[in-house]
Amino acid sequence: MSATLQLTEQLIACPSVTPEDGGCQDIIAQRLAALGFVCETIESGPADFRVKNLWAKRTSTQKQALSHANTEGSAIEKIATLVFAGHTDVVPTGPVANWQSDPFSPTHRDGKLYGRGASDMKTSLAAFVVALEEFVVQQPDAPLNLALLLTSDEEGPANDGTVVVCRLLQERGEVLDYCIVGEPTSVQATGDMIKNGRRGTMSGKLTVKGVQGHIAYPHLAKNPIHLLSPALAELVDVVWDQGNDFFPPTTWQVSNIHGGTGASNVIPGTVVVDFNFRFSTESTPQSLQTRLTEILRKHGLDFDLAWTVGGLPFLTTPGALVGAVQAAISAETGLSTELSTTGGTSDGRFIAQICPQVIELGPPNATIHKIDEHVRVADIEPLKNIYRRVLENLSATHALAKGAA
Repeated sequence: MSATLQLTEQLIACPSVTPEDGGCQDIIAQRLAALGFVCETIESGPADFRVKNLWAKRTSTQKQALSHANTEGSAIEKIATLVFAGHTDVVPTGPVANWQSDPFSPTHRDGKLYGRGASDMKTSLAAFVVALEEFVVQQPDAPLNLALLLTSDEEGPANDGTVVVCRLLQERGEVLDYCIVGEPTSVQATGDMIKNGRRGTMSGKLTVKGVQGHIAYPHLAKNPIHLLSPALAELVDVVWDQGNDFFPPTTWQVSNIHGGTGASNVIPGTVVVDFNFRFSTESTPQSLQTRLTEILRKHGLDFDLAWTVGGLPFLTTPGALVGAVQAAISAETGLSTELSTTGGTSDGRFIAQICPQVIELGPPNATIHKIDEHVRVADIEPLKNIYRRVLENLSATHALAKGAA
């Protein structure tokens, strides 16, 4: 059994339904501390939803690696920092009786490893750790700072997890250069797709006001559902933007409509519409809010509107990190990886606010959140090797940069 597979099984065996960590971070911190990482536990959240976060960092012994320029234009030499990021929490198992084996007892069948979190994302976490172990042994003096950021609040509300750690790091003046998030991004085989960005998400709750009344006397009432309908039809047809080379066009979708008292002879006084934007870097929350509000006002509606921005879009264009990842995948698997920004949100949205280059790379995602979640055993070791090769590629890049300087 490889070290990566062994650690993956150890992590799966930790029941860590969000916001519980189940001991995963302690296992990982112990192994990283042996490599010279300084490990810090950061807890956040109310007593009934306490979240555990881990920030671990190993500082390079090198004095300079990456050239930058300050505001006066003079050269500043700094060490680049690469962060592996992920989450130890998992979604609930669903009915345990529907699983072929206990979800927290790692089980092998037909070349697959079964267990909750096998794909999302304990395999990635194990691969992170073993890749770091191998790299540090090979290159103890590499010109890279190495870090790991873990949370037990990614599958939950995400209010006390990565976002809290990023805020703290920013307050400390911690500079991050590269980040790899271990989300399961692959489709058929490990490495066939990586996420080099994600769309933003913004939700709205619209309340349109009318006048309640008897359905037989509509002239004495104002039906807000009828009043809203023309505006709703227009909103459905709006082209919010055209997208770009990396993002599809922004979409607007209604998720719920609530109106009426439950009685069949009462015109409701209000109708409430829940909706969501998934938006590209071609739009901003403010531009979308402004356009939608203008349409509602054009139709003369009396309304209240509440907004929730769940995350801003981020994009890492081809450069040092994308190139290092593509080269690592090609060398390990022979695959030419596809860059994608599809799917939902991830904690990459928080990290991208303090780190200029963020990508997501993990195993195939076909079974995530499902009964009998699993990962192919044959995908585990290549993932670890890809992560280690990325470290090697970036180390070589910054060694060259140091020499050139």
